[in-house]
Amino acid sequence: MIESGAVGAAGRIAARVATGRTTAVEVVETALETIGYRDRELNAFPEVWAGQAVERAAAVDAAVARGARLPLAGVPIAVKASEGTGSLQARRLVTAGAVPVGSTSVPGPGTEWKTWGRTPRGRTVNPWRHDVTPGGSSAGSAVAVAAGMVPLATASDGAGSTRIPAAWCGVVGYKPTTGLLPSRDRAGLTVGGPIARSVADVRLYHRVAAGAEPRAAARRVAGALRVAWSPTLGFNEVDPEVLRVAGRAVEAWARRTGTTLEETDPRVRDPAASWFARRAAGGGPGSADGRDRAALDALFGSFDLLATPTTPNLAHGHDGPGTTMSVGLTWLFNITGHPAISLPAGVSRDGLPVGVQLVAAHHDDGLLLSAAAEYEAHVPWPAPPT
Repeated sequence: MIESGAVGAAGRIAARVATGRTTAVEVVETALETIGYRDRELNAFPEVWAGQAVERAAAVDAAVARGARLPLAGVPIAVKASEGTGSLQARRLVTAGAVPVGSTSVPGPGTEWKTWGRTPRGRTVNPWRHDVTPGGSSAGSAVAVAAGMVPLATASDGAGSTRIPAAWCGVVGYKPTTGLLPSRDRAGLTVGGPIARSVADVRLYHRVAAGAEPRAAARRVAGALRVAWSPTLGFNEVDPEVLRVAGRAVEAWARRTGTTLEETDPRVRDPAASWFARRAAGGGPGSADGRDRAALDALFGSFDLLATPTTPNLAHGHDGPGTTMSVGLTWLFNITGHPAISLPAGVSRDGLPVGVQLVAAHHDDGLLLSAAAEYEAHVPWPAPPT
């Protein structure tokens, strides 16, 4: 099972490097070795920066020897190719001691759907089953984390591009509240965020990238939450197997923590037309977006969190999703700006991962991540194949 608790894989690596139990160079060389044999079949990395990574790791070791306190000392990270090391989130992670080891795949040209990735060696495959896509557009980041090549990767999410591949690869993907991190997206839809194997490492990312701890939750998490469970958001057709796996996970979480769970749909509409209009215009929200934000604000007046499946469908084959909109349960929250996180719910009868999405009120990222940690502690999920 994937580890849960206060310290995740990235946190443990940083602690070991900081206390001299290992070196950043040793950690990074091990990660590069793992990439060397695992990525031959997965194609998560279009580029691996072996020489630069070892040099950077040596610089981290020198800084630690001088007494520098680096919260991500020696942690190997992958960076989404479309952002690179120049993105704000990547720069802040590197400043905290992280070591970029390569860029990760994103979709290539030739399709209207973005839930896939490509490298010069071929398409990126899902580590759970090579005949299906890992999702996208942060395809390689999710695969690199799920396959154990790195503990943490950068991603970006304009319609679900962090949460969808996290769900389909059985890991954690977090979209912060819009505005928490600066973004170059003039439409205000795309938000940077991490993909990790544990909520603890997502929280570590938040502390570094946002420059502060997630704002403390105003309510005690265990036994005090009211959660609205919306299997379809009122307008999606969701695969029965997705409903079964996600529903069982949410019910188990509620039962084991004393959380109040009530099935209800927020009064929102299908955001497809609004999303495309906003992306095409490259501008701010319209009046319909405001109505959806108001509907969600009303929901969060009665509930602490909203829970949904992350996607309406299971991971599709490499020929595409057909008529299903894989973003059907995620892109609303890019329009409204609410924070959301995808957590593993379990696997389908065919062995494909399913995700649960938790959504919180604006700037309630602290509550969201605290609740996600409670979920992780009480709903064991299977570790991705390594």
